[in-house]
Amino acid sequence: MGLEVGAGQDGDRSAAILLLVELLKFASLINRPMLDGVASPEGLSLNELRVLMSLGGEGEAAGHALAELMGMPPMNVSRAFAALHERGWIEQGRDAANRRRKPFRLSEAGWTAYRAMTPEVEAVAGFVLGTLSAAERRSLARIVDKLVRQTAKWRPAEA
Repeated sequence: MGLEVGAGQDGDRSAAILLLVELLKFASLINRPMLDGVASPEGLSLNELRVLMSLGGEGEAAGHALAELMGMPPMNVSRAFAALHERGWIEQGRDAANRRRKPFRLSEAGWTAYRAMTPEVEAVAGFVLGTLSAAERRSLARIVDKLVRQTAKWRPAEA
């Protein structure tokens, strides 16, 4: 981080803001290697890849839930669903408890495609995380998990 901050409560607040800015920058920068290294070679948009990886990692999900989980506009999720469905990589599931809910999951072809991308995803992971030691990676995994759980609790203030 390029800016120095002072000590004390204001310094702690400033440091937190700077760290948040760095996290936002990283969240943007990670898209380039994922696009160039994984999505483009497969003929996918970044949003299609994000949806595919989310369904592969998190399991079956409805569009609105996926949009909220991934912080994506619902229309982008819908377009990604349509493109992946056209490829035969996702299929609609059924929610016996709520017939109006329309969850999607990876189809058999989708699982095949998802698994086939493993070498490209590993290459990006190696590039991005390659300068970290094993201990740093474990620490980062714990921190990211904690941040994901906390951020998932965010609810906008009522107007």
